[in-house]
Amino acid sequence: MAKIVITGASGVLGSAIYRALKTTNHAVIGLANSRAQGGLSKIDLTDQSAIQDFLRESKPDWVIHCAAERRPDVAEKDPDGAQRLNAEVPGHLASLAKDLGFTLIYISTDYVFDGTAPPYGPASQTNPLQLYGKSKRDGENAVSSVAGAKIAILRVPVLYGPAPHNSDSAVNILLDIVQDQSGKQYKMDHYATRSEQAAAFNNSIIAGTNPSRNMRYSNPPTGPGATSRPKDCHLSTKETEDLDIPGGLGLSLFEEWWAVHLGKQ
Repeated sequence: MAKIVITGASGVLGSAIYRALKTTNHAVIGLANSRAQGGLSKIDLTDQSAIQDFLRESKPDWVIHCAAERRPDVAEKDPDGAQRLNAEVPGHLASLAKDLGFTLIYISTDYVFDGTAPPYGPASQTNPLQLYGKSKRDGENAVSSVAGAKIAILRVPVLYGPAPHNSDSAVNILLDIVQDQSGKQYKMDHYATRSEQAAAFNNSIIAGTNPSRNMRYSNPPTGPGATSRPKDCHLSTKETEDLDIPGGLGLSLFEEWWAVHLGKQ
């Protein structure tokens, strides 16, 4: 049995990972800040002393770092805050991983790429188009630069799936949009992956079991003032396929998941 800490456990991906791991025999601790409820522990990750004391006391084997400023438009409006949460916090966690001996899984994004030469693999050249992608790229560099730390970087696209609030996902929010008859204009991202699949892939790193592939469907955002997004930054699964894990790669269809999900409402 491993002790696993999940940051950002109130978000779309963090909550999916938290739910999935709570069904195992692992000891799981979920962290959140503004929405610390339902058994989650409240902590401000930008408070270095607080997170250091917490991890020294809890002695985790794994830390899955999901917390981030994930909204490109918000990141553009608060670049210092985005850089602090998306780059400085992961770097500090990597240093603690080295000092305390846990393995850090850093959740990054396909927005570290410019979308001009897909599919992208782990060694592909990064070239983010907007501040959000740059801050996450800086986070990757920060954790990778800590010599001796046990680190894994998992890049995921825009997510959809069960969420605390539809507004937590640029795809889920469409449910609210289609019900809004006020004429208000909305913006959305144009690539999405089901959060439960990203959670399953993440957990397969810990368990050494079969990960699953995710499909995306897109309509690029338009309109003046929209934050730049990559055209097509879908990720290659070749390295995973080359592992020849029993069961191979799975496939989940966007339409099928939504049909089931909406049928439950």
